[in-house]
Amino acid sequence: MLIGGLQKSSLLDYPEKISAIIFTQGCNFRCGYCHNPELLNLNINTSAQITAPAFFDFLKTRQGKLDGVVITGGEPCIQNDLAAFIKKIKEQGFFVKLDTNGTFPKKLEKLIKEHLIDYIAMDIKAPLEKYHKITGTIIKESDIKKSIKLIMQSGIKYEFRTTVISSQLSFEDLKRIGELIEGAEKYYLQKFIASKIYNKSLTDEKSYSPEDFKKIIDFLKTKIKFVGLR
Repeated sequence: MLIGGLQKSSLLDYPEKISAIIFTQGCNFRCGYCHNPELLNLNINTSAQITAPAFFDFLKTRQGKLDGVVITGGEPCIQNDLAAFIKKIKEQGFFVKLDTNGTFPKKLEKLIKEHLIDYIAMDIKAPLEKYHKITGTIIKESDIKKSIKLIMQSGIKYEFRTTVISSQLSFEDLKRIGELIEGAEKYYLQKFIASKIYNKSLTDEKSYSPEDFKKIIDFLKTKIKFVGLR
């Protein structure tokens, strides 16, 4: 397991739970707005990297203090030993939330079938036909569709979410995302914040106004049970 960083405590990243956050190294996407660009490559060693044994030593000291662990990235499903890593977390009695981009449905299905995750957050980057523009890579549309279906039928608590730059995603694009995940329990639109990002040319880009977000959320609520704005 390549761990690019550890946040020892968070009240925000796992709904209703106090969690530690593991940032895995490596991602198959190159989204311009990515706020963890130091985690994209598998071969970069950063000062924040820690070993798996060191993480589990830390976790032992948090018994009774933390409820769960969030595994994010990067893209965690790139890691070949992800299932074994999660099993060790579960053996210590912690809940596990997984953040994923949905491009590894076979691995996701294995984690679900083996009851290794308790909450899933999947990023929906764009309508399927625009994924390559946002992610900088070619994806299999069928993988995204399969992951969405797996998650919605899993019986596990979940959310979908989309980071919104107004120049990248039109109202029509966001409506099509709503149709893609129609019937979902929970969906969040995330305002773009230009802080530490992969593509510096996006620094001056904006998200939508509160009024515009209200319009799209009103539509999305006809397709999805809960729609929120972060």
